[in-house]
Amino acid sequence: MNIIILQHIKIEDPGYIKDLMLTDGLNLTTIQLDEGKKIPDDLSKFDGMFCMGGPMDTYMEQEYPWLIEEKKAIKEFVVNLKKPYLGFCLGCQLLGEVIGGKVVKSKPAEIGIMDINFSNEKDEDKLFSKFPNTIKSLQWHSYEVQGIENNKDVTLLASSPITKYQIFKYQNHAYGIQFHIEIKDTTVNEWGCVPEYKKALEDQLGNGALEKFDQSAKDNMKDMNNYSTILYDNFKKLL
Repeated sequence: MNIIILQHIKIEDPGYIKDLMLTDGLNLTTIQLDEGKKIPDDLSKFDGMFCMGGPMDTYMEQEYPWLIEEKKAIKEFVVNLKKPYLGFCLGCQLLGEVIGGKVVKSKPAEIGIMDINFSNEKDEDKLFSKFPNTIKSLQWHSYEVQGIENNKDVTLLASSPITKYQIFKYQNHAYGIQFHIEIKDTTVNEWGCVPEYKKALEDQLGNGALEKFDQSAKDNMKDMNNYSTILYDNFKKLL
């Protein structure tokens, strides 16, 4: 299986799910967009696409011109080729924009280990049917997807009290996941070194919040890794 991974900052990769893919011997092609790497013209050779998070926002095409080509590539892969896609955080927002939604500032930002509540549609979904009705996961975002409720190809799968589209799917092959289920033990401290992330964290939770956030993540890591495993095992079936 050939998987293409679109990354926007080196430390945001598929994390625990990447480890599972490597263990299974999947062929991973990582496109480090912020370092100038180009997305291949022929996307048909890939069986699935992962699109990860990043410190930039979807509207920042002037500062990050590669966003323009990335959106075109996601549209080609998801809408035209109809191939399996998983987008996390920024990758969720990019999918939402590609299928006609808008990305707006969250009020307030969601940062912390927070509840995700599934809709009834979860029970029939290929990826999430085995998940409990409520899970805890790491949130670290200031923007969210809106305006896709009238798209007949979109199904809302999970929400939080602040963000409606925590998980949505386009048709039955492309998923946007606003939170970070893919993290590992090292993730919070690594992300805390990114100035944009650190500022958002301290703006939301105060100075010195990183250590408490890291511990909270580790306290919930076993469950999140388990959910990542279920998600990955089911995603493989779409490939």
